[in-house]
Amino acid sequence: MIEDNEGDIFLTMEALADSKIINHISVIKDGSEAIAFFEKPRDQERIPDLILLDINLPRKSGHDVLVFLKNDARYRHIPVIMLTTSSSQADIMTAYKNHVNCFITKPIDAGEFVDAAAKIEGFWINIVTLPQN
Repeated sequence: MIEDNEGDIFLTMEALADSKIINHISVIKDGSEAIAFFEKPRDQERIPDLILLDINLPRKSGHDVLVFLKNDARYRHIPVIMLTTSSSQADIMTAYKNHVNCFITKPIDAGEFVDAAAKIEGFWINIVTLPQN
């Protein structure tokens, strides 16, 4: 998860913890830190299966991180879900032009946010078949 908002991190973690699936979740709170994290050589077991990415991050935007990920052969196969407060058509178009797999505008209501996070996990972990690392 690449997200700088503590409240959104808490709600997402809460929603994911309610599931029966065991998830190891790493949280990165800055766009530059996210790129630095992925620039380091990774052992296959430490490559994420799924990335939740906010647009509005310190130092580098989520769009910058997305471009980095989708231009790196090691990571382009990983589904990236843009989970953001933005509902701007320009942000949506930019994300899809840069090969985001899904764009979700965060609900404002905390209960709806937890429900959306649970549905993300339900779809991307329980239904979709992802490539094995």
